[in-house]
Amino acid sequence: MQIQENINYNRIAEAIDYIKNNFRDQPDLDEVAGKIHLSPFHFQRLFTEWAGVSPKKFLQFLTVQHAKEMLKQQQSTLSDAAFETGLSGTGRLHDLFIKIEGMTPGEFKNGGENLSINYSFAESPFGNILVASTPKGICYMAFSDDENRSLLELRSIFPAAKYRQMVDLVQQNALFIFTHDWQQLKEIKLHLKGTPFQLKVWETLLKIPMGQLSSYGSIAASIENPRASRAVGSAIGDNPVAFLIPCHRVIQSSGTFGQYHWGSTRKTAIIGWEASRISLAI
Repeated sequence: MQIQENINYNRIAEAIDYIKNNFRDQPDLDEVAGKIHLSPFHFQRLFTEWAGVSPKKFLQFLTVQHAKEMLKQQQSTLSDAAFETGLSGTGRLHDLFIKIEGMTPGEFKNGGENLSINYSFAESPFGNILVASTPKGICYMAFSDDENRSLLELRSIFPAAKYRQMVDLVQQNALFIFTHDWQQLKEIKLHLKGTPFQLKVWETLLKIPMGQLSSYGSIAASIENPRASRAVGSAIGDNPVAFLIPCHRVIQSSGTFGQYHWGSTRKTAIIGWEASRISLAI
């Protein structure tokens, strides 16, 4: 078994190196699979199992990452970025950015210059909270022990966006989660920026009922990547929307609550608070 595991690891490492070195040619599944002497079907399954994403998604991540590096250079145009990443034109680059980054290449290049973000601070049962929204939905929500630091973290995501401190209906609906039934979450729209893998993990978190807990391994199994517990942990740690996306409901398989971006003490308090509300409702 261990020998086969080593063989599989070496195959995936070789495939990753090949994709990294040839992403400008946009190699397809058959080409990469042939390089490591596997059928496309077997390679697709094995790569996804080990890397946490499909070969196609991995290629897309590399493509967008290279385009982002180019767009950071003021002299690079969208056409330059599309050409240098092996895409057929700016249209494909636009579609890929929307899918992977949640924004257009132009919005990335100008740091969100044309994006309007409303933000406000509010009280919650677990301390002050910063909530921010775009016309599309909630884009950020974080417990705020230091308002200035929290605002700086928000601004670092879209440094050139237009920020306005005001409460809007999107934010109000989001804050109802502390006082209304969890099922009303469907009324809240989210505007999230993340990789497809992160979005899949965050979507899975939304399915954990209030008062119940899950483990990193269970989340990995739910997204059909049982070996991806570590990648799941990273995605959970990158969750930009506290409480609404309930990463606090994920604990270690040993039963230990584990770390939490906004403090392990706060995580313990939230889990206890939710459990008590469920008990009162019974």
